Amino acid sequence: MAPEDFLRNYWQKQPLLIRNAIPGFNGLLTRTELMKLACHEDAQSRLVIQKNSKWNLKHGPFSDHDLIKLPKKNWTLLVQDVNHFLPSAYDLLSKFSFIPYARLDDLMVSYAPQCGGIGPHVDSYDVFLLQGIGIKLWQISAQQEHQLVPDAPLKILKNFQPQQEWELKAGDMLYLPPNYAHHGIALKDCMTYSIGFRAPSHHELIAQFLIYLEENLVTKGWYSDPDLQPQAHPSEISTAMQSRANSILKKIKWDRHDIENFLGVYLSEPKSHIFFGQPANPLLPLIFNQKIKKNGVQLDLKSRILSGKNKFFINGEMYGVSAKTYKELIELADSRKLLPPVDLSSAAQKILYQWYVNGYLGS
Repeated sequence: MAPEDFLRNYWQKQPLLIRNAIPGFNGLLTRTELMKLACHEDAQSRLVIQKNSKWNLKHGPFSDHDLIKLPKKNWTLLVQDVNHFLPSAYDLLSKFSFIPYARLDDLMVSYAPQCGGIGPHVDSYDVFLLQGIGIKLWQISAQQEHQLVPDAPLKILKNFQPQQEWELKAGDMLYLPPNYAHHGIALKDCMTYSIGFRAPSHHELIAQFLIYLEENLVTKGWYSDPDLQPQAHPSEISTAMQSRANSILKKIKWDRHDIENFLGVYLSEPKSHIFFGQPANPLLPLIFNQKIKKNGVQLDLKSRILSGKNKFFINGEMYGVSAKTYKELIELADSRKLLPPVDLSSAAQKILYQWYVNGYLGS
C-alpha cells in the first residue's frame, strides 16, 4: 500500500491489519536483552502482573532478582524509548518516516509469557503494533463506552466488548487510530514492538504555548490609573480596572513565526528523564571537523531534531541558519546521519561543533 493511500483511508480513521508487514522480522532484541534493559537506570520500564482478577503495576528500574522470580504466566514487561538504546530501533522507526517526526513518540517493546497482557484499554494516540517472536491475540472494538475498572493501577476498561480479533505472528502488524479499544493477549511467549505517535491534548498544547509566550513575549509599560475615582466598596474590582486590564492583555499577540518556533522547541524537547552526557575532554574544533569529514556524523540516539524555515530545533533549542547551511544539514535532520565524506561550510561546522559539545551527537 502506498503511504498516500494509508494516510487517506486509514490514518486516524480506522484500524488496519497488515499481514507480513515486515517479512522475516523476528525482533530487535531477545527476552534476556529486554530484561537487562529494564534494569537500566535510564530506561523507563513497567511490569504488569495479573493475579486472581487483580492487576498490579510496578515501575523500574528493576533488579535481576525482581525478574527471575516472576511466575510462568500472566505478566508483561514493557520498556519505553528503546530507540534511545538500540541503533537498529531507529532503522525500524525510519520505515514510518512517511509520518512527520513531529508526531513520532517512541518505540516501546514488551515481552509477555502465555496469557500475559495489560488488559483492555484505549490510547489517545496512533500506534502500530508490530509482532516479534511468538503469537499474540488482538481484540479490538470501536465502542464509545470507556468506563474504567475502579481502583485499578492501570486504565483498564470495565466493559470491553470485542468486535474483531486476529492472531498476529512474527512480522504481522496492526494499526490502531486513537481511542480504539484493544486488548492484547499472549498465546505463547511473545514480544511486541509498539511504534507510538504523540498527540498532546488541547489543554497541554495551549498551556505550553502560554509558557512559551511568557518566556519570549516582550511588552513595555506598567498598569496605571490616573483617572481613578472613589469607590463605594473598596473591596470591589471595578469595571474600569477590568477594562484597563483587558486593554493590556490585548497586547498578547502571535503569528505563524511564533507558532513554528513554539512547535519546534516544544516537540523536540526531551522527556524529563533524558540527560545528555557532554564530552569530558572535547576535541578542538579543527580536529572535530577533520574527524567528521572523514567518518561522517550521526545524532545521539536520544536526540530529537526538527526543522523549520531556515532553522533547526534540537532537544528544545532553536538554531537559525542561512539557506545554504539549511541545505547542508537537512539530511542530518531527516536521516539522523551524514555519510562521509562530509564537506561543510564553516557555519555548518560551527553548529555541529556546538551540538557535539552539548552531547547531541553520537560517538
